[in-house]
Amino acid sequence: MRATILLGLLLATGQAGAQAYPARPIRFIVPSPTGATTDVLARITAQKVAEQFGRQLILDNRPGAGSVIGTDMVAKAAADGYTIGMVYTTHTANASLQKLPYDPIGDFTHVTMLTSAPLLLVVAPSLGVNSVRELIALAKTKPLNYGSAGVGSGGHMSGELFRMMAGINIMHVPHRGAAAASIDVAAGNLAFQFASQITTQALLKGGRLRALAVTSARRASSLPDAPTVAESGLPGFEVLNWFGVTAPAKLPVPLLATLNSAFARALQHADTREKLTAEGSELVGNSSAEFTAFLKSDLAKWAKVVKEAGIRVD
Repeated sequence: MRATILLGLLLATGQAGAQAYPARPIRFIVPSPTGATTDVLARITAQKVAEQFGRQLILDNRPGAGSVIGTDMVAKAAADGYTIGMVYTTHTANASLQKLPYDPIGDFTHVTMLTSAPLLLVVAPSLGVNSVRELIALAKTKPLNYGSAGVGSGGHMSGELFRMMAGINIMHVPHRGAAAASIDVAAGNLAFQFASQITTQALLKGGRLRALAVTSARRASSLPDAPTVAESGLPGFEVLNWFGVTAPAKLPVPLLATLNSAFARALQHADTREKLTAEGSELVGNSSAEFTAFLKSDLAKWAKVVKEAGIRVD
């Protein structure tokens, strides 16, 4: 009750400013190239937010350095609500992999998590394994390699967590994009990969890849027949591929409330829900406090994996 009253007072205090916001277009920085999952999600939600505001959200793709280039631009922007950005799984992994020009928590106002989704553990049918247990057993008889979109990506971090929890010897082979790694798995050049459903769905439908499990704690609604890695012999294994909206630190509370509400409403549109859930995503739209708490937990999780695995960025 106190928190509700306090928020109401803060909103009332900044009511005049909030009513005028936004008075001009908002710059929406996406630290990924056009066409990447992050970019697609940003475009879908930005359109619905723009319709609410009657102001354009201008997408500015700034890929590079594992999302650091674009994210740093958000951190250094004015906290006036006219620069926001997308962040995703690498935001928390990067803190342990390299020296960042920003604090991933303190230099941002975390608006909301938009979606989360499990990754899929996929193999080529030619590998001859039909379950996670069989894959682990095979890896204990000979060295296997796995692919990812690059060092620090969700697929890489999932692979290292898998290696540590399963007690197996596997080699990471980074690629320029998850799709390129999937093609190599399908061709038999790699043993397996952790990748998103959207990345692998065409190869899965064509029978060139086989999904062994999902990385979420519970089975995915989009793939109800696929077991979790946790229930397949590695209790406690959980990795989520998540995407969220952030802004510079010290964003005024009324502006944060406006942005949080707008993105939450954007996720409720029927066409938005249809587009995102069809690709295996679960819609979130949580509070800034909840999103921040998740990020702190994720930072600690990957810091432990990076330290124990001895991961380095070349």
